[in-house]
Amino acid sequence: MNSGQVLLVDDEEELRFSTSQALELHGLQVKAFASGEEILSRVGFGFDGVVVSDIRMPGMDGMTLLHRIRELDHEIPVILVTGHGEVQLAVKAMREGAYDFIEKPFASQALAGVVRHALDRRSLVLENRRLRAVAGKRDDIETRLPGRTPVMVDLRYRVRAIGATEADALIIGETGAGKEVVARSLHDVSARSKGPFIAINCASLPETLIESELFGHEAGAFPGAIRARYGKFEHGRGGTILLDEIGSMPFDLQAKFLRVLQERTITRLGSNETVPLDVRFLATSKVDLESEVAAGRFRADLFYRLNVATLRVPSLSQRRADIPLLFLHLVREASARYGRDDMEVEPDILSEIAERDWPGNVRELRNAADRLVLGIETGLDVTTDPDASATRLAEKVAAYEKQLIASAIAAHGGALKPVYEQLGISRKTLYEKMQKHGLDKNLAVDG
Repeated sequence: MNSGQVLLVDDEEELRFSTSQALELHGLQVKAFASGEEILSRVGFGFDGVVVSDIRMPGMDGMTLLHRIRELDHEIPVILVTGHGEVQLAVKAMREGAYDFIEKPFASQALAGVVRHALDRRSLVLENRRLRAVAGKRDDIETRLPGRTPVMVDLRYRVRAIGATEADALIIGETGAGKEVVARSLHDVSARSKGPFIAINCASLPETLIESELFGHEAGAFPGAIRARYGKFEHGRGGTILLDEIGSMPFDLQAKFLRVLQERTITRLGSNETVPLDVRFLATSKVDLESEVAAGRFRADLFYRLNVATLRVPSLSQRRADIPLLFLHLVREASARYGRDDMEVEPDILSEIAERDWPGNVRELRNAADRLVLGIETGLDVTTDPDASATRLAEKVAAYEKQLIASAIAAHGGALKPVYEQLGISRKTLYEKMQKHGLDKNLAVDG
C-alpha cells in the first residue's frame, strides 16, 4: 500500500463521496475537500502525497489550483479530472505541469492506477531530496532560500535551528523579501510538517468579522450566524498558523490573541466553553514592531511574547551579490512551473539585473524571471547581438553627455560661452554636440 495521502477536490458532494470511497477501496488514503482553497494549507515541500482535482469548479478552478500548487513545489503531482470533450484543456494542463488527466466518466481502477504511479513518483522525489541533503548538497531549505552571502547562510541556519523547536517566532522583513517562504520553511522542518499550514493576512480581514474568522462562532452568536463554524485557529490544529502582517491586527484584538498565545485555548463567539488549541504560531511584519509599541499601536506584552525567536529576512539591497545567482534560480523555477525548456540567460542581462535596484525584492525579481521565461515584455534588453554591450555603453555615454550639456545650458540661462568654458570644449564642439543631441539653448532653459 502507498503510504502517501491523496487530496481529492470536487465541488459536487456526491462525486466527491463516491470517488473518495472508490479510491479507499483500492487501498489509498484519501481526504476529500469541496474547494481548492482548503488544500493549499496542506501542501508544501514536505507533502508526501498527490492532488486529484476536478478542473471545472466555482471559485478556484483546477487550473488555478495547479498553478498555486506548482508555486509551492512544482514537483507535487496534480491529476486533473476533465469532462467529456475537454481534451484541449487537458493538453494545456499537461503543458503547464499537470502530472496527468483522466476523463469523465472514468473507472475507479484507472484513476487508482494513475494515483499509485504519481505517489511512487512523489516518494522518489522526496527520497532524492533527502539523499542530496545527507550528501551535503543543496537541501530543501537552500533551494527555497538560495544565496551565498553571510546574511542568507545565517538565515538558513536559524530556520533549521528554530524550525526544529516548538517555539513561536516573529519574522521581520521588507515587502517581497520572502517572509512567507521562511514561515513555510519553519513549518516544513518541524514535527508539525504533516499538519496544516494556515496563513492569515491580518491586513485583509474585515474588522467586523475578524473575531469570527479567527475564533469561530456558535449558531446564533450574531445576526446571520445560522450554524456553528470553526475559525481559522481551529482549522490549524496539529499544524502551524501564520499571522501575516500582525502589526495590522486591531489593538483590542491583540489582547485576546495574547491570551490564546499564553493559554493555547480559544472560546468561540457565542460560547462559554474553551477549546484546546494545539498549534504553533508564526507572525510576520514589514514594520519595526518595537517602534509600533513606542507609538502605542502595538501591545508591548504581545511583542515581547512573540519576540522570543526572531528571524530577519534581508532585502535584496542587503545581499546584492546574490542577485545574479538568485535570478538564474528563479528562471529555472519559472521554466519548470510553465513547462518550458531550461533557457540560457545572456551575461549582459545578468549584468543589468545585478545593477538594478529591486524595491519589490524577491517578488519583483521573480516577476522579471517569469516574464523572461514567457517571452513577454520584461523591461530588460534581451538582444543577443554580440555588439550589444558596446551599443548600450555608447547609448549610456550619449545620454549622459546630453544631460550634462542641457543642465549646464539651463544653469547659465542659455548663455553658451560659460557653458563651453565650464565643460572645457570649444565653441564649435559645443554647437556640434547640441546639434547631435537635438538641444536648443532656449528649450534647455525652459525645460
